[in-house]
This record gives sequence, structure tokens and C-alpha cells, in this order.
Amino acid sequence: MISNLSPVLFWDTDRSQLNAEKHARYIITRVLMYGIFDDWEKIKNHYGLERIKNEMLKEKELDPRSLAFISAITNTPIEQFACYIHRQSAPQHSIF
Repeated sequence: MISNLSPVLFWDTDRSQLNAEKHARYIITRVLMYGIFDDWEKIKNHYGLERIKNEMLKEKELDPRSLAFISAITNTPIEQFACYIHRQSAPQHSIF
């Protein structure tokens, strides 16, 4: 399955070392943040929407666009995702 995803998703990773089950959260995160629609369809077919949702609920490093997408597609309130909670607890730098 990993070999069928866009090569640009893993520019900094040796794809041959990735395991689809062991590294599921990493793979799903990369697809959500950098993938194309075809990549999304492939992970959705492989993992299923429920597994994707459960993995992303624990992910702390998801950009706002990807967070909004996964929240909408799974009908899950944005406040339940760890990346939202983590972002809210991180102090923001003040702009002078």
C-alpha cells in the first residue's frame, strides 16, 4: 500500500522501512497534510474511516486545514482532537 502512495509524502523517510500497520498514524498524517485526493482514497480504503479518525484524535501535529477536513469528514468536533488541544495550550508569541 505504501508503495502506491505519492513519493513526495515520504521525502525524508526510507519508504522500505515503513510498515503500514506499525506506522499508520505517521502515514495517515502525511497523506492528510501533503497528499492528493488519490492518496486519501488509498488510505481510506486500506485503514477505513474509523481507524483514520482514531489515529488522528491522538495526533498532536496536524495543520489547521487537515484538522478541519478530518473533523468534517468524520463528523467529530474539532475540540476532541489532540492537535487542537495541544495548540490551545501552547502560548502564542506576542507581536509588537
